[in-house]
Amino acid sequence: MSRSQNGLKLTDVLVTIVVAIVFGLIYKVWGPLYSFAATLGLHIDQLIYGMWFMAGTVAYLLIRKPGLALLAEIAAASGEFLTGSQWGLEVLIYGVIQGLLAELVFLLFRYKRYDILVVSLASIGSAAGSIAMDWYKGYIGDLAPWNLTLYLVARLIGSVLISGVFAYYLVKALEQTGVTGMLRPISKKEYDSLDQ
Repeated sequence: MSRSQNGLKLTDVLVTIVVAIVFGLIYKVWGPLYSFAATLGLHIDQLIYGMWFMAGTVAYLLIRKPGLALLAEIAAASGEFLTGSQWGLEVLIYGVIQGLLAELVFLLFRYKRYDILVVSLASIGSAAGSIAMDWYKGYIGDLAPWNLTLYLVARLIGSVLISGVFAYYLVKALEQTGVTGMLRPISKKEYDSLDQ
């Protein structure tokens, strides 16, 4: 039985929390960058929004167990909040929703696929959750149809590129260094593919 089928262990939770703390700090720095990008117009800021979904996808790829994307997103949002997020307590709500929708995608694949497609779909799930929150908060409801389309397309593309593609290759690079060997045993097939 693969380790991904076993329940969460304390080490899984601790590693996820460490990953989330790192991303919580990154999110804190990312906030001002996002705000600056918003001043450039044409929803350039939405192209970098996907960073806020990366804790969940990276944690899932590293440990490959159910619940880790949700835990990582909540913990990262908590870290961002505790370090003085410019959005206040609202980041926790976003973290829960983004993590839940990423988990839903991983669940649809029964937590058995760890490829770039599944991680990209999870990032789209997180993006959909953030868009729903933006709509509820009134951020985007009054945009003209062309402007709303640009907003949505930019966020989805940015999400796939950052928390899907980039997260996948980041974890793949970490696996090649051997750093992730303590987190989960890899199969011979995975090990052999590292040399390619």
